[in-house]
Amino acid sequence: MSFTLLTPSLSFHQPPSPQRLTTLKYGHHTIRCVAGDPAYSDLVTRRSANYKPSKWDSNFVESLKSDYKRENHEMYIEKLMGDVKHLTKEVVNPMEKMELVDTIQRLGLGYLFNKEINEVLNTITSSKATIKTKKDLHAVALQFRLLRQHGYEVSPDAFHEFKDEKGGFKESLCMDVKGMLSLYEASHLSFQGEVVLDEAREFTSTHLKAIGRNIDPVLLKKVRHSLEMPLHWRMLRLEARWYIETYDEEDRKNPSLAELAKHDFNSVQTIYQRSLKGLSRWWRDLGLGERLQFSRDRLVECFFWTTGVIFDPQFQRCRGVLTKVNQLITTIDDVYDVYGSLEELELFTDAVDRWDIRAMEQLPEYMKICYLALYNTTNDIAYEALKEEGLDVIPYLKKVWTDLCKSYLVEARWYGNGYKPTLEEYLENAWTSISGPVILVHIYFSLGQKMPTEALNYSNTSSLIKWSSMILRLCDDLGTSSDEVARGDVPKSIQCYMYEAGVSESVARDHIKYLIVEAWKKMNECLVHNTPFLQPLINAGINLARMAHCMYEHGDGHGHGFSNELDKKRVLLLLAEPFKFM
Repeated sequence: MSFTLLTPSLSFHQPPSPQRLTTLKYGHHTIRCVAGDPAYSDLVTRRSANYKPSKWDSNFVESLKSDYKRENHEMYIEKLMGDVKHLTKEVVNPMEKMELVDTIQRLGLGYLFNKEINEVLNTITSSKATIKTKKDLHAVALQFRLLRQHGYEVSPDAFHEFKDEKGGFKESLCMDVKGMLSLYEASHLSFQGEVVLDEAREFTSTHLKAIGRNIDPVLLKKVRHSLEMPLHWRMLRLEARWYIETYDEEDRKNPSLAELAKHDFNSVQTIYQRSLKGLSRWWRDLGLGERLQFSRDRLVECFFWTTGVIFDPQFQRCRGVLTKVNQLITTIDDVYDVYGSLEELELFTDAVDRWDIRAMEQLPEYMKICYLALYNTTNDIAYEALKEEGLDVIPYLKKVWTDLCKSYLVEARWYGNGYKPTLEEYLENAWTSISGPVILVHIYFSLGQKMPTEALNYSNTSSLIKWSSMILRLCDDLGTSSDEVARGDVPKSIQCYMYEAGVSESVARDHIKYLIVEAWKKMNECLVHNTPFLQPLINAGINLARMAHCMYEHGDGHGHGFSNELDKKRVLLLLAEPFKFM
């Protein structure tokens, strides 16, 4: 089911340049690309985004090396895992059980102890376990957060116990910093209509910001960290790195847990390094980064995205698929946003819609290699799904790529016609054009499990896919819209709201942040309410939204190739710098 072009040569031109002959390779097949006289498409005025080369080139990737060898520590790791499993059974106090589960998860070890975590959560849902926690704000908030994270039906009504006769939260709670922090974190798992959690978020954020230095320094560190971004919105693998270092500073840390977390982080990091090296070679062999120099060469950034969305080590195949998909999205996005004329984009969209190798004949020269790379890579992914799970997924993969290109074309037409869409018009198209459906559908069929295909009616307005994509779109707009509009692009959500409501950019940005909070509420409901998706895809949808916050927290991290020093440090912490042992 893997298709390749058998035509012996393609005329490929990138103006202006002298006559040249180049050989490009795709898998076992060779394409000879000749640059000769200018084609008609070369006469089109092209925009430029002035993207800089990636700071993370193949030399960086090949230099990644860890001295850590899991096999050398296998017996010690097994002992540590045994200690932790014993600990989950040994602890009997409900509060201590909840804190242990929270610590295991935040250290990045949840995937190793799923069975033990579920046993603990089932235990703490019993009335005997919860009765003693009703007056303890930290206990009530932590229990609510853990249960809702794991899909249990849990009401926020218990938080009314902490209100005064006037209906507001008791001012005396301000003395309980640990409880306030737990309530703040719990408030970010709210559903629509849960007013008590909206009030809790406002109350706790106001008072936590006013805290001075006269508290435990580790607790103060956690407060400031959460106010920068709540746990529920954070990239969990980077959060694990931060929490491992923070947990080391705690007086009451469990040595086995602390040691196991470091070993596991290093072990998983070596898996990431091996995967990235293989993907780097795939990208070099594909040749798109070299040949389409107007587009972003962002393989390492795409892999960083991927590890945020699918980080458990057992999903190597899925990470490989997703990294390839992310880089193809990046390239095709630049074809539509930066380089292609409207006429050319119409042709490319039609070719993708037809999903026929002969459709490539109608394309201008620079698009042919892009179309062929998309066509072959997607069919290869579908072949693996057919071979491993017995699923014919071509119709689903073709649909999401076609929908993406059609949504890109809508924006290109808006730009070409000088049309300013309303915010509603823009968002109805933009949750697709941000590529979330492409990403999540490819994940769905690459997890190594036979998935029910009827679940993929992602046009359902309450779906996980839509709201995950919406958060991705809105975060992207907050981080990138100024650059994109300056270079010449369709108005983004911020500009649409400014035009529509007649407000300043600052007010519009606040409105977009409000929409992000509301989208999170709708997506949180997917954690608990009946959904056709299996848990790995629900996790991926939540993690995609988290990655949006991570990538655009300091501007356009993806477009600028992590030029920000904080973003650079994140890449190094995740992929290059292991924990050191004495």
